[in-house]
Amino acid sequence: MHRRRPFDPRQPFPRFRALQAGIPRATVDSDAFRRLLHGVIVSADVPDSAVLRVKAALACHFDSAYASHASAARVWRVPVQTRPGEHVTVVDQAHRLRRAGVTTYHRTGAPVAMKEGVRVSTLVDLFVELAEELSLVELVVAGDWMVRRHRVRPKDLRRAATTATGPHARLARRAARYVRPRVDSPMETRLRMLIVLAGMPEPEVNVSVRTVDGQEVRRFDLCWPEVRVIVEYDGRHHVERVEQWESDIDRREEIDDEEWRILVVVASGIYVDPARTVRRIFRLLERRGLEGLPARPSEDWRPHFPGRLAA
Repeated sequence: MHRRRPFDPRQPFPRFRALQAGIPRATVDSDAFRRLLHGVIVSADVPDSAVLRVKAALACHFDSAYASHASAARVWRVPVQTRPGEHVTVVDQAHRLRRAGVTTYHRTGAPVAMKEGVRVSTLVDLFVELAEELSLVELVVAGDWMVRRHRVRPKDLRRAATTATGPHARLARRAARYVRPRVDSPMETRLRMLIVLAGMPEPEVNVSVRTVDGQEVRRFDLCWPEVRVIVEYDGRHHVERVEQWESDIDRREEIDDEEWRILVVVASGIYVDPARTVRRIFRLLERRGLEGLPARPSEDWRPHFPGRLAA
């Protein structure tokens, strides 16, 4: 049933609700209110936010509706780029509405979570939903983040992907197989996926390097302990001289204590020239004699990391 929500002009509401509440039409149509969607307004002094726009999309639906897909991702703050517009799932086919800027879906029996006062898809269901719009790498980013930040179990993502249907289920299943625990950042996921898609043996995630007495010296992003190779993503953004920073990184890589070799990758090594990153890592692993390394890197990474050298 559609329960009448208490009228609160600081929460998105259908325009007719303000008229029913006795607010004069001239006031409703004045600068005192701001339009969020067709027929949905809010007090003009309420700051804009992703959650506010999601609430606007839900304002015209039955209470059983919930934000899903890209809208749910924005409410959960999943660190991926989502498509524009709002996305709402309804439990009854008759509840689907046509409204500019809102895409509706129909699904019954799905569990629903509450986040920031909004009914949203659970993270496990959201992982499968995002397969409709994300690439393989970005879907793994989302999965790694869910596991790290919200303690979602990788096996639950795999189970949800296994039971999923539709044209995007295959991508969900493939991405779920790559999701790992203890991944600290989206860029670390992207770097790991670049390595794996290039056909190199998958590195261990967040390996602790310890002294002989067991004391942890440092924890590294990606590591092949058997050949003592470490790959680190360096994401510093605020530096006075980029040239000096990158020169410092090169010198850091030259430091070899005869046990461990550290290779550092920056954002440009993923977004601008991923081919160079693949070559650097492959050559180092080859020199170190990593077992299972192919004769040459696979080209499978290229569709996922196009780089920007042509630009």
